[in-house]
Amino acid sequence: MRKIAAEKKKRVLSKRKMGVSAEAEYLTKRVLVTAVSRGFRTAAAATMEVQGYNVIAEDGWVVKLYADGRKEKIKKIASVKRPDQIELL
Repeated sequence: MRKIAAEKKKRVLSKRKMGVSAEAEYLTKRVLVTAVSRGFRTAAAATMEVQGYNVIAEDGWVVKLYADGRKEKIKKIASVKRPDQIELL
């Protein structure tokens, strides 16, 4: 138990040295997620305006979503079986 507490304290101290608090990490992640989401929405709207459709993944299918709201299923997404262990090269 002491070892875990010591490791946690070490991480907190190293973050303080870098001037990063736990709250700042959370805010940074939140800001990043918000910015990325906004970027995707903007890009999707621009693509819809230029092409008249977007291609998305929905419920295990690749779907073409048209500006008038129609949806056209293009192809079922194949499931991938994950290996039990991942080998790093």
